[in-house]
Amino acid sequence: MLGFICALGVEVEGIKQLMDNKTEETHAKITYAKGEIFGREVVCCECGIGKVNAAMSTQIMIDFYRPDVIINSGIAGSLSKDIRIGDLVISDDCVQHDMDGTEAGDPPGEIWFNDEKRIDIPADKATADRLEQACRVLADTAVFRGRIASGDAFISAHARRQRIADMFGALACEMEGGAVGTVCYRNEVPYAVLRCISDDFNENEFVDFLRFREIAAEKSIRAITEFIRCC
Repeated sequence: MLGFICALGVEVEGIKQLMDNKTEETHAKITYAKGEIFGREVVCCECGIGKVNAAMSTQIMIDFYRPDVIINSGIAGSLSKDIRIGDLVISDDCVQHDMDGTEAGDPPGEIWFNDEKRIDIPADKATADRLEQACRVLADTAVFRGRIASGDAFISAHARRQRIADMFGALACEMEGGAVGTVCYRNEVPYAVLRCISDDFNENEFVDFLRFREIAAEKSIRAITEFIRCC
């Protein structure tokens, strides 16, 4: 089964429209739609914005639906002048840029688990490879692979984006992927993050995000459709 976790309802609706034999269940007030697309079992949900929502949605999906792989799709802000609105970024790994134990001597972004410490949460290479192949089918779309940085903040100012880029070497910033990746990593479920850039590396206002998110979400849906078709 393929699992898809999205922050925006428009993405989930796009996936649901492709489903045959669709059923829906609600857990913790999150609606999970399950069905078949191109003969593959698929489950998807709208997690809401932020890391707590994303983590909760991911654990529920794993516990109740046992997906073989989870894709977190959505939109993101660019952390590079070379990555522009409408481009696609696929995770090699994720970090949580707002994890900050530096005053206690920890490196920026380090996560303390009960049995290990780490900064990077590696994505599943085979899944990311298939996702990249699906994205490259789309016309007039640049595709990038690298690190995605997540945090519970909407980052619009250029200086703040530059700081995250310099500190973590990330290509894009958003608010859910690192949490989805962390839960998948601890549950040993393969994952990857797909982001379409909705605002560029320059100074951005929230209105820019609102203006471009529909376009970016539509491109993410097209990439997901191709990914399912090729699986």
